[in-house]
Amino acid sequence: MNKAESLKNHLMASVRELRHHPDCLKVFLDAGTMRRTGTNSLSFEYGYTLNVILLEFPGHPDAVAIPLLAWVMTHQRDLVDNPDRKGAITFEADILDSNKVDLSIKLPITEAVIVKRQDNGTLLVTHPDEPQLEPFLPAGTWKLMADDQVLAEWESVDQEGVDIAMPHPVRRG
Repeated sequence: MNKAESLKNHLMASVRELRHHPDCLKVFLDAGTMRRTGTNSLSFEYGYTLNVILLEFPGHPDAVAIPLLAWVMTHQRDLVDNPDRKGAITFEADILDSNKVDLSIKLPITEAVIVKRQDNGTLLVTHPDEPQLEPFLPAGTWKLMADDQVLAEWESVDQEGVDIAMPHPVRRG
């Protein structure tokens, strides 16, 4: 469950008040599951609720929420690109006084675990990174090709935004 440690390290490095008060931050994994991925292998997926708790945090909740969202956009993007709000990030807060808050933030997390048998018979375990986003296709004429045959062709325009990083059609002409 590498994402829990990754988020904890990110918050400790990003939030000034946590560097001064590291004991404020607690991280727990709740309601964990392991699901097979439907392949004929030992590969699977962890699923759990990552509970980030700040006790008597002497800063504004925005100081945690915004770095947390930046981490989510790289490591669990489906939580922010989620128009129906299912599986969204939730939180509870107890305002202790004008300078301190207890805050519990819950994130539904998944982590893929790939298990491959090596030539020597051993099993190699890897935890792949999440697919990253890249800019949309630049403006121009695009052709989708397969076996030297044009499957589709279109004109694209410059767009703001991003798309999942994966092989795109080859630009021709």
